[in-house]
Amino acid sequence: MTDVVIIGAGLTGLSTAYQLVQSGQTRVHILERQPRIGGVIHSHCEDGFIYESGPTTGVIGSIELAELLGAFPDIVQMAEPSAKRRLILKDGCFYPLPSGGKSGMKTPLITWWDKFRLLGEPFRKRGINPDETIAELVVRRLGRSYLDYAVDPFIGGIYAGDPKKLVTRYAIPKLYALEQNYGSFIRGAMAKRKEPKQPKAELITREVFSTRGGLSELISHLATAIGHERIHLSASDCTLKPRPGGGWQVYYHQGEELHELVANHVITTCPAQELTQLLPFLSVQDLAPIAALRYAPVVQIAWGMKHVTLPHFYAFGGLVPSREDKELLGILNPGACFPDRAPLEGSLLSIFLGGMRAPQLIDASDEELIELATDRVHSYLGITQRPDLLRLFRHRYAIPQYEASSEARLERIGHLEANYPGLHLAGAVRDGIGISDRVRQAKILADELSTDL
Repeated sequence: MTDVVIIGAGLTGLSTAYQLVQSGQTRVHILERQPRIGGVIHSHCEDGFIYESGPTTGVIGSIELAELLGAFPDIVQMAEPSAKRRLILKDGCFYPLPSGGKSGMKTPLITWWDKFRLLGEPFRKRGINPDETIAELVVRRLGRSYLDYAVDPFIGGIYAGDPKKLVTRYAIPKLYALEQNYGSFIRGAMAKRKEPKQPKAELITREVFSTRGGLSELISHLATAIGHERIHLSASDCTLKPRPGGGWQVYYHQGEELHELVANHVITTCPAQELTQLLPFLSVQDLAPIAALRYAPVVQIAWGMKHVTLPHFYAFGGLVPSREDKELLGILNPGACFPDRAPLEGSLLSIFLGGMRAPQLIDASDEELIELATDRVHSYLGITQRPDLLRLFRHRYAIPQYEASSEARLERIGHLEANYPGLHLAGAVRDGIGISDRVRQAKILADELSTDL
């Protein structure tokens, strides 16, 4: 018997368990099918390089994340000032994204016509289509070049997605709210500066961070605070069954041995495609709106050089518009943001390929992918040296796409939770995909359960 079982030891599951334990709820168990914790977060230390095979950094975009990091101040690592510099590819060259009015007027990324049209943005009509895509919204309010050379590359960097498919109110809800609440991006931004700040709002800095030794260090500290005895690894074939008198039976294998837990609450954090096996008491039709969630497949390559510096690429990284390159999403430069990521006088890059632009790349051979990456770093960065470190990772279900099917998915999640008390469908199937989103969801869920337990 236990109070809460959490399926998945990724950031959402660990953060939820951490918040529950901190509030005094000690009867918590986490089941993880992999032999390690962390989910998509996985740091590697090799030959003087510290690289990631998942998210490379986070942004302190929520109070909940700021407070979580505040519990482990010794490991938090803030990025160098270079992280504020973002580059966008145009005509084979990387240009800085404008950071103010003067640089905005000079940038070659935006056409003069769209720069002039920006003056009229506060006076354009509010949109009336709740399922308007990001591309439709941006073109309507700002212009085509803002979509092509500002929004499209950032959507490629965040979602590895297509702004023509992602629905604004689900994928970028804050942007949607600016227009709906204030009638304009510019007027909304000005009004929000004048509004009273919520308590602890100063904790939201939008600064880029990691942890010393890589993001896995945060995962390790969360596990220690939770208690390793509450985390069960290599827990395969997990299934849930509602109990007639209330609560849940949870079955899983460790090796050949079958285990059973009885819990009042069960929290799932797994991807949409795994819910059918996890919830066998539900039909395919019951789960169809959730299973319809699409995921962007992404190939990630760690590229390390011991004796090459890239002063012309001293930035957070370079993002690539889809009209410039259909296969490359971007090249990040964690070695410039965090000096300990590469040897002195060396460089570390993280290259991202595929996404919804080129999903077929997930099935390309290693040789084809390495050749593609080599061609791009040569063409765009002038790198001709062979890397000292080259590691390739494939993420078939990397990033969920919040498209037009999102409303039906969220309605079905709400329906299932209402009809099966104690079942909580969490994770990136809802509430955002970023590190801040995951920690915020975990805190809200843990607070709700602490009140009920």
